[in-house]
Amino acid sequence: MKLDGTNPWPDDLVRKYREAGYWRDETLDGLLHDWAARSGSEIAVVDGRPDGPRLSYAELDQRVDRVARGLRALGIAPADRVVVHLPNTVEFVVVFFALMRCGAVPVLALPAHRHVEIEHFVGLADAVGYVIPERHDGFDYRELATGIAEGAPSLRHVIVASGDPGPFVGLDDLPSGTPEPLPESDPAEVAVLLISGGTTGKPKLIPRTHRDYAYNARASAEICGLTARDVYLACLPIAHNFPLACPGMLGAFGVGARVVLAPAPSPDVGFALVERERVTVTALVPPMARMWVEVAEWDTHDRSSLRLLQVGGAKLDAALARRITPALGCGVQQVFGMAEGLLNYTRLDDSSELIESTQGRPLCPDDEVLVVDRSGSPVEPGSSGELWTRGPYTLRGYYRASSYNAHAFTADGFYCSGDLVRQLPSGHLVVTGRVKDVINRGGENVSAATLEEHLLEHPSLAQVAVFGVPDEAVGELVCAVVTLSPEAARAPKLREIRAWLAGRGLARFFNPDRLVVRESLPLTAVGKIDKRQLAGSL
Repeated sequence: MKLDGTNPWPDDLVRKYREAGYWRDETLDGLLHDWAARSGSEIAVVDGRPDGPRLSYAELDQRVDRVARGLRALGIAPADRVVVHLPNTVEFVVVFFALMRCGAVPVLALPAHRHVEIEHFVGLADAVGYVIPERHDGFDYRELATGIAEGAPSLRHVIVASGDPGPFVGLDDLPSGTPEPLPESDPAEVAVLLISGGTTGKPKLIPRTHRDYAYNARASAEICGLTARDVYLACLPIAHNFPLACPGMLGAFGVGARVVLAPAPSPDVGFALVERERVTVTALVPPMARMWVEVAEWDTHDRSSLRLLQVGGAKLDAALARRITPALGCGVQQVFGMAEGLLNYTRLDDSSELIESTQGRPLCPDDEVLVVDRSGSPVEPGSSGELWTRGPYTLRGYYRASSYNAHAFTADGFYCSGDLVRQLPSGHLVVTGRVKDVINRGGENVSAATLEEHLLEHPSLAQVAVFGVPDEAVGELVCAVVTLSPEAARAPKLREIRAWLAGRGLARFFNPDRLVVRESLPLTAVGKIDKRQLAGSL
């Protein structure tokens, strides 16, 4: 059943992507059947909680089938939207596939989301269901669900996937389904609605079809050299595109690898699971990668199985990239991508310089990339500009967002990402900032990303967030909020930072007007530094 509010690819590109073999007649829940037939008795997923369950491919497929029939018996119909608000547990994996198997569309919220975001997702999607845990990290999700249900006329079902369901229905208490065949999904239709990670306005919903998302995961697994011998550790919230399909859980399942779900991304949890499960590949955002590198200096867990650390979600600075292999004993891969589609990876055989200083090159030969100026004209080769893209796994429009889509996409379907990049002759991209991450100080444009990159080289600084704060005289002042490195004897003064930047040859207009030292920086739900919260706290 077609999901209203989505923009399909034009017929000529549909033919092109099918003929090239990117798109196949497959659905994600159907692929699980195939994976179970191939790797039935092999362990598919391990819940990283103490005494967490371990399911084989066959057991996972059977449990998904049982839950899918229960959801259908409950009244969840094809094309119904259901918000899934679960942490990294086996229940997430089961619910994710079971909703698709009964024809419904999961809307993947992140564990850190609360009332404002969930109310928005339920309302925007007209969600009929909401799946939660009883508790996670001390938070009672049933209380949240009660408040959401009171104000959402579309919401008919709240399902508690783990723990005491209270006034709601438990996942294990779903009605028994009938033996009748479950509905078959169309590979061209929406499989899942992801959450945008944008910094402006309310999050948007990103429609990913079965065939484009299957390609996303399959091609990413090939780029990363995943095989059935690998063990992938999902440290980041599994509802996020990065650990879900880049190559993440879906890419690992596709090659018969094992997926371990970490209850937290912290080094103590992660290192213990690396040792216990002989993890070979994992993915982190830069702040967590820095923490892993620093803790590795004294941690005694056996990390010898780890062969590859992917770092993405935000730009990885070169200085930190250089520290990863000596500290963790594994290779590093930069990943620059977006839940909207386009993915860029440094390749495993790239030079050290490319791996450390670029954010990778496009995944697919038919990823179309334009780097343009403010008028939409291509910039000179090697110059910085906004990244526009389209391709076989990049959306053609956000879900139910026609007015936003009118300026987020060009007439011929290019997605205007808002990312500022420059492209090297090799095709590799270097992220230079965001279109709206430029501070206008008295008519001078200060790139927050450029200043952050320089400040991260300072030996006393560990984390940096640069943003503008309103000022009547010059429009915006340049504010740098920092944390100190363990080696720092004291916090540097503003005048010392300015002198240090001058010594690096940086223009004077890049000088911070304010320097704020914090013990830690707040993170968004996906682990990026939350500049909006920081700006609001000053």
